[in-house]
Amino acid sequence: RAATMAAAVARRGRLGREGRASLCSFLLGASVAALPLLLGSSPSLLAAPGLRGRLALALHVAGVNAALLLIYPRPLYKIAIRACFLGFAFGCGLLLSAGRSAWRHFGWYMCSLSLFHYSEYLVTAINNPRSLSLDSFLLNHSFEYNLAALSSWVEFTLEKLFFPELKQITWLSTVGLLMVIFGDCLRKAAMLTAGSNFNHIVQNEKSDTHTLVTSGVYGWFRHPSYVGWFYWSIGTQVLLCNPICVVGYALASWRFFRERIEEEEITLIHFFGEEYLEYKRKVPSGLPFIKGVKLEL
Repeated sequence: RAATMAAAVARRGRLGREGRASLCSFLLGASVAALPLLLGSSPSLLAAPGLRGRLALALHVAGVNAALLLIYPRPLYKIAIRACFLGFAFGCGLLLSAGRSAWRHFGWYMCSLSLFHYSEYLVTAINNPRSLSLDSFLLNHSFEYNLAALSSWVEFTLEKLFFPELKQITWLSTVGLLMVIFGDCLRKAAMLTAGSNFNHIVQNEKSDTHTLVTSGVYGWFRHPSYVGWFYWSIGTQVLLCNPICVVGYALASWRFFRERIEEEEITLIHFFGEEYLEYKRKVPSGLPFIKGVKLEL
């Protein structure tokens, strides 16, 4: 995926200052993963007893935040601090993943979650900078989304306390990680393929540059970005071995995307008429038991 993003940057030109600020800040936050090398300690810095590791993390956060305040004016700082936070979470996830603690699989999850949200912003900066905003990180997607994330953390923690063996099924977590990688790569491929046609918000008015994209991954599914997000979200819970949230995420995600696809397809039919209806007849939505809006001209 990194190679795909690099190629897209080369095709579309250099990143704008918002994109560059976010990338530098993400990498700066992720540099927390290098702390064990600097301290001469094991990678399991976060899980180790004692205050040395915690103090190092606190000093890293304070130092990075001070640097961002000095480097960037306030509008860019708002972008930088969010990207840095996601980078820090990614770096902490790497530290947990590299260790042998019971939190190893949660480290995989932290890497997956933080990279998903940051790459949403970065790909938007590459593809459609005119629509770029703080909302492009999707950190404030919705109350339901945040509640679902919180529920998964609570389930993981409680089950780790009372059923620790449930959280050590490495083969199942590996299956979840593969689902996460597949889902996120598919979504980013869809965003890159759609280019400036992709927007996080369903558009109600057709712009002069708005075209119907049917090539690449859009030749496989009508809604590849939703398909990717659907399997990514379920994969995060398989990765965590969260049986309750696996079921809950599957049902909630399916219902959300069914309604979202129907809403979006009404707009697409209005924009493209028979051209979209023909495309709809030939290409499936990509999500199980979701056929899209039942509307004919």
